[in-house]
Amino acid sequence: MKIHIVKIGGNLINNHDSLYSALYAFLKIPDKKVLVHGGGSLANNICNKMGVHPTFVQGRRVTNKEILDIVVMTYAGLVNKKIVSKLQYYGCNALGLCGADLNCIKSNLRVKRTNEVDYGYVGDLNSQSVNSSVMIFMLRHDIVPVVCPITHNGIGNLLNTNADTIASSIAISLKKLYETELHFCFDKKGVLSNLQDSESFFPKIDLRLFQSLKRNKTVINGMIPKLENAFFALKNGVSKVYIGHPDYLNDDIKNKTILCL
Repeated sequence: MKIHIVKIGGNLINNHDSLYSALYAFLKIPDKKVLVHGGGSLANNICNKMGVHPTFVQGRRVTNKEILDIVVMTYAGLVNKKIVSKLQYYGCNALGLCGADLNCIKSNLRVKRTNEVDYGYVGDLNSQSVNSSVMIFMLRHDIVPVVCPITHNGIGNLLNTNADTIASSIAISLKKLYETELHFCFDKKGVLSNLQDSESFFPKIDLRLFQSLKRNKTVINGMIPKLENAFFALKNGVSKVYIGHPDYLNDDIKNKTILCL
């Protein structure tokens, strides 16, 4: 059996028409599927309206207590339920989840080591974090999980966790039962070689090329953790990983970046 883990984020969520288009492409996938979403820009907008100024280090958000409350409200509330309601409109029996719901994703508070950045209330995942039995139960009952990037530590605390990491971990956790394909979807055709040229995407990136692109700063900010999670998934048994615009989900010929080791 094949399953598709699809992560959407960025401008796909910010723009009403782009979100509808992405969700419709997701809905048309004929196999089992799980949707993971981010929503960083919307959280940033709400932070700014509230006079709170978020900090990012290499594309990863530093989460203090105030920002944690905002991202929980934004991701687990506003964004998640909007997406679920749109999928229900399309006839998809979706269930919105954060990691605490059904104990589906448990994380550990990131430990700050000497001379490292203190990311605050951020949850890191391990090989046991995803409750695959709960995911499989939903999938077998034709429920489509819609997972936001909020996890829990099992002792009553919510934590902010990178959505790409969650998507990668879910894909890895389901590999024993399914042939897993992981899709990182955003508003570009793939990983760009020139940020000013939307047509300049790489058709294929292997691990060696990624390290080179990171060193020469062709790949920067949020694309770094995205690609790190892509290669981590491949190393841990996920069959295929793609990055690109969601249009390619329903047409294998369309543009996308293929990741390979």
